[in-house]
Amino acid sequence: MNLARNIIGISLMVLLFSGVSLAAEPAEVEKFVKARIDIGEMMTNYFQGGGMFKDGQRPSADQMKDMGADIHTKLGKLLAKYDLTVEEYRKRSPEVFADDASVKSYLNEHPDLKTRYEALPLDRMGRGGSTGRGY
Repeated sequence: MNLARNIIGISLMVLLFSGVSLAAEPAEVEKFVKARIDIGEMMTNYFQGGGMFKDGQRPSADQMKDMGADIHTKLGKLLAKYDLTVEEYRKRSPEVFADDASVKSYLNEHPDLKTRYEALPLDRMGRGGSTGRGY
């Protein structure tokens, strides 16, 4: 009975400490939240008004390729101010934003950023569905 209690206790401690180690650092949360806000606003401005593709017209494959390259370049420049690359952001952001409590806590401490964050399109920012690139 005592051995079973010790095993359960050790198992619970391992679970507790592994959960603590997954928590994002406050500085990381700040950096990624600000980056996500900037990305969302950039993408909204980029596609605002439909640009040259109005009346249901779809871009050609070449135009899509050019748009993708343009967005990637702009994204790289934007993320550079946070000392991140596009690849680093894509790799780390799911982990940082998985710590919902830290993100919410940070946003609650910064009402101006919270307003901008909540104004982002849910389905394109990885917060409300699986569509989009999940920036």
